[in-house]
Amino acid sequence: MWISFNQLPDTARVWVYQAARELTDAEVTAIENDMQSAVDSWAAHGTPLLGSAKLLNNRFLIVAVDEGHHLPSGCSIDSSVRWVRGIGQALNTDFFDRSAAFVTASGSIETVALPQIKAAVTEGRITPETTIYNNLVATKAELLNHWQIRAADSWLKRYFKNVTA
Repeated sequence: MWISFNQLPDTARVWVYQAARELTDAEVTAIENDMQSAVDSWAAHGTPLLGSAKLLNNRFLIVAVDEGHHLPSGCSIDSSVRWVRGIGQALNTDFFDRSAAFVTASGSIETVALPQIKAAVTEGRITPETTIYNNLVATKAELLNHWQIRAADSWLKRYFKNVTA
């Protein structure tokens, strides 16, 4: 059953999917419509799940479920992954991109492939103060409070130990 993302409790489970490219406003609208329909019929072993989905920054697709209403099953989680894969195929983009996403000094969102992170730090493109997206958040509260964090406070911190100013 679809519910507005804002109405979900802070304890709602979330999954963050990062598009490999910025999505157009028209794509965002289409995805939100598709996701509302999919979530509206989302169920675990025949029991409807209370969930939502939303796109942030024309880049990040958030799928959420209120586990206090009913727990999702492995099959229901798999079905949500299939929705996201299908959307990505239709739009010719990858929502399973695990590159590091960060906010540039100009305010745009860039990604750096994992093998290039060390070079990006050495070149100063990513600094300890750079805002990065922590797509490993697990709840709505974490998404709201700890999704955008300083690189120094993230898994990237290990790359700053050997950087000299």
